[in-house]
Amino acid sequence: MKEQISRFFNDYVSRFNAALQGHEPDVEGTVGSFAGCFVEASPAGIQCSRNDERFREAVPKGFAYYRETGMMSIRIGSRIITQLDAYHAMVKIHWQSVYCRKDGGREEVGFDVHYFVQVLQDQPRIFAYITGDEQKALEERGLLPGR
Repeated sequence: MKEQISRFFNDYVSRFNAALQGHEPDVEGTVGSFAGCFVEASPAGIQCSRNDERFREAVPKGFAYYRETGMMSIRIGSRIITQLDAYHAMVKIHWQSVYCRKDGGREEVGFDVHYFVQVLQDQPRIFAYITGDEQKALEERGLLPGR
């Protein structure tokens, strides 16, 4: 299971980087990474989302937003996969992203996300994730669009 989940996140980051580089976002691959419903917990609160047409429409907008912040690439700095039972795992990913600042300089920003993944029929899917205050980190570095 750990190897399967590791490949799952390698594919996830590959899709993300392709979209950042201006390729057509792999909407199907992205929505296929999430369960039919999923939960996000962050300092902004808890949000329950459905993997539906609205989510499908939001995926390209999300990638466009990251490009607006100046994000050029993202990589997995580290990952810890904790298998919880035969079907579930908690995955802590330390993401390292590289941004192009408005002054042309580059800045690396790291952040952790804890994902909860279910694997059924050899298909991992994210059903919950916990993230820190990414917006605050970007704001502190002057990377938010329009600022």
